[in-house]
Amino acid sequence: MRVMMSKLKLTINEDKTRICRLPEQTFDFLGYTLGRCYSTRTGRTYIGTVPSKKRVARVCREISEMTGRRWSLMEVQDRVARLNRMLVGWSNYFRLGPVSKAYHAVGDHARRRLRRWLKAKHKLRGRCTGKFPDSYLHDGLGLVRLEARTASLPWAKA
Repeated sequence: MRVMMSKLKLTINEDKTRICRLPEQTFDFLGYTLGRCYSTRTGRTYIGTVPSKKRVARVCREISEMTGRRWSLMEVQDRVARLNRMLVGWSNYFRLGPVSKAYHAVGDHARRRLRRWLKAKHKLRGRCTGKFPDSYLHDGLGLVRLEARTASLPWAKA
């Protein structure tokens, strides 16, 4: 491998390089975790990709930053538009393999944080799920439904 990489004029980071035995082990590469996956229809195993937990946590941190209290003077449409751009971009990159669990986790976090931001903006108390239900966040404000984006994936039609 060193000879091949040196021909390409690339260097190997010895600290990050390791040998993995698939499917027993998994490894992260470019934001994906590669390893054993299970088919939801047949239960059979295959080697596939899922968004890595670090990347899901990272996008959740970015959502939290975008919906922090310091942005409570911003317009609602501006915050939702920025959230949507980030969520659509993230979901376009992470659309390979079984992504439903990751989309669900990120979508839940986005709804929870947007609801909290709206509550702080309007100086309300309580959880405010009645005042700002999911249908209002999606249909009224236009927040992207990540869970619905999996239906448009090309392999979902097969």
